[in-house]
Amino acid sequence: MTTIRRRELLASGAVAAGFLALGPELWKAAFAAPATVGVGPYGPLQPADANGLQLPVGFRSRLVARGKQTVENTSYAWHTDSDGQAAFSEADGGWVLVSNSETVSVLGGGCSSIRFAPDGTIRGAQRIASTQINCAGGPSPWGTWLTCEEHAGGLVWECDPLGRFPAQSRPALGTFTHEAVTVDPVGQRLYLTEDKGDGCLYRFTPTVYGDLREGRLEVAVVGDRGVTTWAVVPDPAGIGTATRLQVPAATKFKGGEGIWFDSGVVYFTSKGDHKLWAYDTNTSVLENLYDPATGGDSGYLNGPDNVTVSRSGDLFVCEDNGQAEFDIVMMTADRTLSSFVRATGPIHAGSELSGVTFAPDGDHLYFSSQRAYGSGNGAIFEVTGPFRAARPGWGGLASVTSAPPLANPPAVAVPTTPTTPTTPTTPLVPPHTEEDVDAPQLRLTVAKKVSLATLRTNGLTVTVKTDEASSITATLRTSGLGTVPGKRGSVARPKLVTLDTRKGKTKKAGTVKVRLRLSAAEARRVERALVAKRKQRKTVRLDVRLTVQGRDAHGNVSIANRTIAVGTPITRKPSRP
Repeated sequence: MTTIRRRELLASGAVAAGFLALGPELWKAAFAAPATVGVGPYGPLQPADANGLQLPVGFRSRLVARGKQTVENTSYAWHTDSDGQAAFSEADGGWVLVSNSETVSVLGGGCSSIRFAPDGTIRGAQRIASTQINCAGGPSPWGTWLTCEEHAGGLVWECDPLGRFPAQSRPALGTFTHEAVTVDPVGQRLYLTEDKGDGCLYRFTPTVYGDLREGRLEVAVVGDRGVTTWAVVPDPAGIGTATRLQVPAATKFKGGEGIWFDSGVVYFTSKGDHKLWAYDTNTSVLENLYDPATGGDSGYLNGPDNVTVSRSGDLFVCEDNGQAEFDIVMMTADRTLSSFVRATGPIHAGSELSGVTFAPDGDHLYFSSQRAYGSGNGAIFEVTGPFRAARPGWGGLASVTSAPPLANPPAVAVPTTPTTPTTPTTPLVPPHTEEDVDAPQLRLTVAKKVSLATLRTNGLTVTVKTDEASSITATLRTSGLGTVPGKRGSVARPKLVTLDTRKGKTKKAGTVKVRLRLSAAEARRVERALVAKRKQRKTVRLDVRLTVQGRDAHGNVSIANRTIAVGTPITRKPSRP
């Protein structure tokens, strides 16, 4: 017999008062009528299938990929800890599913993709980026995947879903604990969430739409009745002061998670307080779609995470709540809320749901169970069935078939698994001419590796050449000295440590040198890390990240990053026991 929980039997009333309707024409009338919480348009959930998933009648699930196991019809071993996802169309009717891995790069972190034939058969899989702790992200209208690093020094990386070209960092979008990003193609802006207890909602306006190398990063300031203004973030690189702390009036959100743009509305979640938000880009008003403080039942939408909108306009929200059962919750435009997928049983014990997204045709729903099968390796599932018809004007997602190469930014690209490239004919982004560039141009000269002894005594010399008068700030950081525990059993995250920061100036176009050194205390910490690696028979080196920021007299900012290898402990190699 199917067990229906209390959440599926709730009627309208105080609980429903925490919800608003979907779509700009509907949800503006906040409390015109009470919402209902109960069985959705697809009916009640049925008993769990072989994949430990409860689904409505007529729907079925398929295991698509499992961490550390070879993907069907390929020789590619799938990554662990699958998280945020998106799907892109191909010219022949097939599609590409891109998935993040929320672990470090040395353990396979970054992004991978799976190619599907028009009939749903898997026809390929590969690695497309090697980055750190990639949580969520978002698709771009021009056919790239924007993946977000979820740690204090995290960046947004732009990836080719087919892996034909290396991923490129986009530091102009800020250095912080990125969670997810979405693109408003009408307003030509990006919106970003930050997974911190006092995180912010950000907005990025590219100098040239489609080119994410330069632009303006702002933070939301929410006033009375949800009216929202946007304040410029002075230092997107977060050197010295974290981005979320640079604007005192910025509104804080308790753990910003998934974000999605649809029909003029930016939907996003905050997991720490179990809230679901909607920002109207036309009126600049932010509203709660769900707030447990007013909803009366904080257990209904528990730990909302990734979010997406279907072709019919229905909102789908993943739960990450540390409970024995967790759902993908569905909200329809008539303000009915229900459980569409429930993960239960030993397969999903200790896991969480994430990465909910649809294939471009709207007939295939994908999501990840991040720590499925008890080993923490995770898995990706597909759900098919009688999904509701598309709204008028719905057009699916961007095609990646003819996507040309990513433009090369100042930052260093991360190598990816080699693939057979296609021959591009035009650049992915509009031509980048001098008149488009307001920020100073930086050219760095610095050693690729340095000994610990030299870094402590003589220091690391960084030569910065600029094309205009600029204030230069150079910072040396590392995430190799320790970790912080993951949330609710998820993987541990690197702890970012600032080793040294130095400043300099150039007069007109010119060159300045800055020298970064380690204090005695920092040198000892690095030395201990190197000795520990030697004992573990690992490579005796520690990677540190050099970030150089150039700011001109008008406040325009450029950022360049390099990775420096630090090796050779000061003390001699410890003797064998």
